[in-house]
Amino acid sequence: MLGVLGLLTCIALARAQDYEREAHWAEETLASLLVGDAVLLEQKNGHRFLALYTRAARERGAVVIAHGRGWSPDYDLYGDLRAQLAEAGYSTLSIQMPVLPSTAKIGDYLPIFADADERLALAIGWLRARGASKVVIVSHSLGATMANHYMIHAPDPGVDAWVYLSIINGLEDMYRIKIPVLDVFGSQDWDVTRFGADERKAQIARIAGSQQVIMAGGQHFYEGKREALTAIIVGFLDRVLKRD
Repeated sequence: MLGVLGLLTCIALARAQDYEREAHWAEETLASLLVGDAVLLEQKNGHRFLALYTRAARERGAVVIAHGRGWSPDYDLYGDLRAQLAEAGYSTLSIQMPVLPSTAKIGDYLPIFADADERLALAIGWLRARGASKVVIVSHSLGATMANHYMIHAPDPGVDAWVYLSIINGLEDMYRIKIPVLDVFGSQDWDVTRFGADERKAQIARIAGSQQVIMAGGQHFYEGKREALTAIIVGFLDRVLKRD
């Protein structure tokens, strides 16, 4: 009986997602793709989602990039991050996170966090299978909240560090996280990420190697500050991953 209920729950969650919108994002992304290669990763329910892989010339590590609410793996900030991090020596796999209709609010995404968990696990496994010895999650906005859910619910998250940019709605159960984390947000960021900064800083203070960075003048999508943002991320990764 529980197996049937579990299957019905998975079907209901799949139907709740906007696969048509996701397919539209994929079509637009592939039509304009200039950097990296397209990869399709398949979930247990048979759904295949888009990921964009950019291999660094001299790889020092690999990064899974998780975008914010309703966007795509190459949209705006995420396109810059995946290219710039690869240029800096960190191969990137920017993945399509679950999407809902454009009218969905942040709270509407909570029932599909388990789907996001599966996508992150598949992406990490894909990088590991291709020889990545160090794997990191770099996540933004609601994608960072989803990554937080993955980090505390996965029996073995399989990553060596976690970077979250402009996270939405704070952090959960940080006592479960043992790897270094980097908390970045802008001084002109959304209220929902700025107002929880002190609490987040206190939570990550006990995790060795972790830090919080406030980017002066930074907005939620870090317009005009992308190169500086990449430098912050790379500096953190070089330090905590102990790469030359």
